[in-house]
Amino acid sequence: MRQVKLRITGKVQGVFYRASTREKAQQLGIKGWVKNEPDGTVSAVGQGPGASLQQWIDWCREGPSEARVESVEVKDQPIADFQQFEIIR
Repeated sequence: MRQVKLRITGKVQGVFYRASTREKAQQLGIKGWVKNEPDGTVSAVGQGPGASLQQWIDWCREGPSEARVESVEVKDQPIADFQQFEIIR
């Protein structure tokens, strides 16, 4: 089990990035959250088994078809107690 925080930059707001990220996380059994930031980036925290978490991170580097991801910063974090994956508004 591993937990990471992502900071995603590029054209990632207004392109269903959060909804798509949640959908992919749910498919892979990842728990955590995703939210838009005031500076136009997206932040996300994901927690899960190593292989599934890596698949999710790799997906975040692409995003949904309308998105244009420039970069994804990945930082390890201590494990928190998440019950599901949610969009924070």
